[in-house]
Amino acid sequence: MKNFKKIIAALLAGAMLMAFTACGTANTASETESMNESVAESAASAEDGASAADAADIKFATAGKLTMATNASFPPYEYYENEKIVGIDAEVAELIAQKLGVELEIKDMEFGSIIGAVQTGAVDMGMAGMTVTEDRLKTVDFSDSYATAVQVVIVKEDSEIATVEDLEGKKVGVQENTTGDIYASKDLGEDAVKRYNKGNDAVAALVSGVVDAVIIDNEPAKSFVAANEGLKILDTSYADEQYAVATSKDNTALTEAINKALGELKADGTLDEIVNKYIPAE
Repeated sequence: MKNFKKIIAALLAGAMLMAFTACGTANTASETESMNESVAESAASAEDGASAADAADIKFATAGKLTMATNASFPPYEYYENEKIVGIDAEVAELIAQKLGVELEIKDMEFGSIIGAVQTGAVDMGMAGMTVTEDRLKTVDFSDSYATAVQVVIVKEDSEIATVEDLEGKKVGVQENTTGDIYASKDLGEDAVKRYNKGNDAVAALVSGVVDAVIIDNEPAKSFVAANEGLKILDTSYADEQYAVATSKDNTALTEAINKALGELKADGTLDEIVNKYIPAE
């Protein structure tokens, strides 16, 4: 479809050039330059029309809006500041919406509800520090990766847990349906895992002694440790992963548009600026 529109644009430009030439005799250099500019502008206009037509193929849950589902308790990717959801994901989503020419609307919900909301079309996309997994790919699509993350282990400063191997036989807190939950359940067994709706609830359980450790993404882990005296992060990571935007399998036009927007944000350095704003280089 895009190539067909480009051919039409080129034919239109060519036809205009022939018309200008046929109507005149002995054009001056300035007249020729002016005609060339007019032809270029017409071709560009046709291309813009093609882009607009392509954008029209996107199915939005609400007309004129890009609706994003998130779980706003995952700093620095998404969290509340003066009753507004901010963070890396919020800023990246805002720029994607701008590139699509629509308004961004963010819906805060439990992490475990995000995939279902995307799959059913209740929202357009999910951004919540979400990792691509085989199970998730069965029900939704994902964009290109926009961030690299590390799963880490939080323990008390006086804990006997010094390495990942020491988690065997311990009770581990996780945020339900996150990759920390998936990894811990697979590696340690269901009986060893205690699930919570929010990461900070899991950390509170660690502080009160209900669990022995918490497995969670490194960046929110830093925030939780800073806010709770007596906690630390183990030196060894639990897992490395990539974050991406979840989209409906029935909305490939949106996935393609998001990938295009992310590519532009990476190319001009904007994505790095946003990440560095929230995660300063150490």
